[in-house]
Amino acid sequence: MPAPITSSAGEGGSILADPRAQRSALTLLASLFFMWGFITVINNTLLPHLRSVFDLSYTQTTLIESVWFLAYFFASIPSAKLIEAIGYKKSMVTGLLIMAAGALLMIPAARIPSYGVVLTALFIIASGITLLQVAANPYVAVVGPPETASSRLNLVQAFNSMGTTLAPLFGGYLILSRSASGNAEAGQVMTQAERLADAQSVQLPYFIVAVVLVILAVVIGRYKLPDLGGSSRRAAAEDRKKHSLLKHRNLVLGIPAIFIYLIAEIGVSNLFINFVSDPKIGNLTHAQASNYLFLLWGGMMVGRFIGSFWMRKVDPGKVLAIFSSLAFVVMVITVFASGPVAMWSLIAVGLFHSIMFPTIFTLGIKGLGALTEEGSGLLVMAIAGGALVVVQGILADHFGLQISFLLTAVCELYVLFYALWGSRTSVEEEPVALESQSAPAE
Repeated sequence: MPAPITSSAGEGGSILADPRAQRSALTLLASLFFMWGFITVINNTLLPHLRSVFDLSYTQTTLIESVWFLAYFFASIPSAKLIEAIGYKKSMVTGLLIMAAGALLMIPAARIPSYGVVLTALFIIASGITLLQVAANPYVAVVGPPETASSRLNLVQAFNSMGTTLAPLFGGYLILSRSASGNAEAGQVMTQAERLADAQSVQLPYFIVAVVLVILAVVIGRYKLPDLGGSSRRAAAEDRKKHSLLKHRNLVLGIPAIFIYLIAEIGVSNLFINFVSDPKIGNLTHAQASNYLFLLWGGMMVGRFIGSFWMRKVDPGKVLAIFSSLAFVVMVITVFASGPVAMWSLIAVGLFHSIMFPTIFTLGIKGLGALTEEGSGLLVMAIAGGALVVVQGILADHFGLQISFLLTAVCELYVLFYALWGSRTSVEEEPVALESQSAPAE
C-alpha cells in the first residue's frame, strides 16, 4: 500500500474522501479488471484449439502464452512513462483501444490462417492489458484508505476472476464446441479442411470482444475519474536522488514473488484442459474440459471475495501464508494422485491462488509513496514470469504432463517465503512523502 496521498477533497490517505465517489470509481475500475481477466482466459480455451489447428507440441503451445507474457516485460516501463505523460484515465482508454486493435487482428490471422499473425495479435492485446495493469492497480490502491488497500484490490480482482470464470464458457461455446478439435476424442487425427474451419471459428468471439472494448473505452473516456495529480506521478528529480526503490525489501522480493507466482498460475490454467482430458485423469473432450476450467476460475473469484472481507480484519501477509501453504498441498496431490482426485485437486488450486497476485502487489508497493508508479511498473513487468510457462511445457514433453506440475508446487513455496518474511517493509528508508495537492477529474 502506498504512503498517504492527500488532496483538497479530503484526508486520510485517499484521493477520494467521499465514500460514494470511491464506490463509483471502484465500480468503473472493476469493469476494466473484468475485461482483461476475460480476454486473458479466452487464451486458455484458445491454446488447446491452436494446438490442434497447427499440430503443436506442448512446448510450442506454451510458447504462445510466453509471447503473451513477454508483452508485460517490454510494455511495462513504456506504460509507466505514458501514464506520467497523459494521466491515468487517458492511459486506461488507450489500453482498451490497443486491446481492441489486437482482437480485430485475430480475424485476418484466422482467415489466413497464420501462426505468426496470431502471435502478433496476442502480443498487441497483452500490451494493452499491460497498460491497464500499470494504471489501474496502483490507482485502486490509493483511491481509498491505505490500510484497506489489499482488501480493495482483492475486491476488484474478484471481478477480474469473474471475467476469467465466464471466459471458458464463452470460449467453450463459441470456439471449442463449434470446432472439430473441440469435440474430437483424444488422439483423433484431423483433416486439413477441418483444421482450416477450426482456425476460422475464432473470428466471431474476437470481433465481439473488440466491440465491447471500444464501448468500454468510450464510457471510461466520458467518466470523470479524479487524477492522482502531477506530483504524485513522479517525485521531483532532485527529491528522487535521495531515495532508492532497492532499499524497499518488500518491493525487491515482491518482484520475483509476482514473477514466480505467474509461472504457477499460468501453467495451471494453460495446461488444465489437456490435463483433465487425459484418459487417466478425467477422460473428457476439450469442450467438456472447458466447463471444469470454469470451476478453476470460479474458485479464484470466490477466494478473492472471501479474501477481500478477511483482510479487513486479518493481516494480508498471514492470509497469503495460509493460502500458499494450501496451494502447495493440493499441487502435490495433483502430481501423485490419479483420476478424479488429481482433477479436483488441480481445480482446488484456483481457490488458493485467488488472493496471491493482488496481495503480493499491495504488499510490494507498501510504503513507496511517490515512488509507487515506478514500483508498480516493476511489479507489472514481473508478470512476464508467465512467459516461463514454456519451461513447464518442456518438462511435460520430456517427463509427462502430470509430473510437470511439480514446478507449480515449488513456486508456491517461494510465495510462502515472501508471505512470512519477504513482505515485511524495510526500516532503512522512510517512504517518499507526497505534498498536499488538488485532485481534479481527468
